[in-house]
Order: sequence, then C-alpha cells, then structure tokens
Amino acid sequence: MAIPVMPFSALLLMLFAGGAGAQTADPTRPPDRWLANTPEAGDSTSGGPRLQSVLLPENGRPVAVISGKTIALGESIDGATLVSLNERGAVLRGPEGVTYLYLAPDVEKNMLDRSRSGPGSKVGRKKELP
Repeated sequence: MAIPVMPFSALLLMLFAGGAGAQTADPTRPPDRWLANTPEAGDSTSGGPRLQSVLLPENGRPVAVISGKTIALGESIDGATLVSLNERGAVLRGPEGVTYLYLAPDVEKNMLDRSRSGPGSKVGRKKELP
C-alpha cells in the first residue's frame, strides 16, 4: 500500500509549521527583575555603582567593569577608589565610606557539602557560605 507523497508531505508541513512560529523563552535571558533594574551605562540616577564584570588575569592588573566603566585596581570612579577585587565582588573606598559590590547581589548562593553525600548520591546537604 503506497502512500501518496504529495498529501503526506503537505500534512507534515502543516503539523510542523504551526509550532515553528510559536514564541519560546530564551533560556539564557536574565530574569526580568534584573533587566528592569539595569541602568544604562553612565546613568547617574541608578542609585549607586553596579558591578558588572571582574577580570583577574594571572599577569597584570585586575580590573572591574563598574557601571559600564572599566576600572583597574587602585583607580577611582565617582570619587571612590577600587581597593579590593575577587571573583565574587569588589570593594570601593571613598568619602562616604566603604562600599561592597557583588556580581549577582539578588542571587541566593548555597554550597553543597559533597563529603556527606551517600553512595550513588550526586548531591549532598547544603552548608553555609563563608
């Protein structure tokens, strides 16, 4: 029993064409609350500096991108000096005191204690961050 090619291909086209135009969520898109609070680069009405990136080269000066500006360790931004930098955040010291900036301040971080995981278990109990 032969299936006519033309009607069968037309049926397949109709089935798959309906789903192709549907909007799907981008899995790499940041949460909407992050996008709503993201100031434009150089926007002084943002409520303070925002840490956007940290670069810690093996050789050379560490740098941070703060409110859209690349600042090397020891340099200043808006009257505050970048005094400390690590993979999670930066510290600014200025006339108003010390300001701690974090890369993802709205994200709750939990470390897993893999030493307590049982046989065949992939995940252990949570432990507090230092």
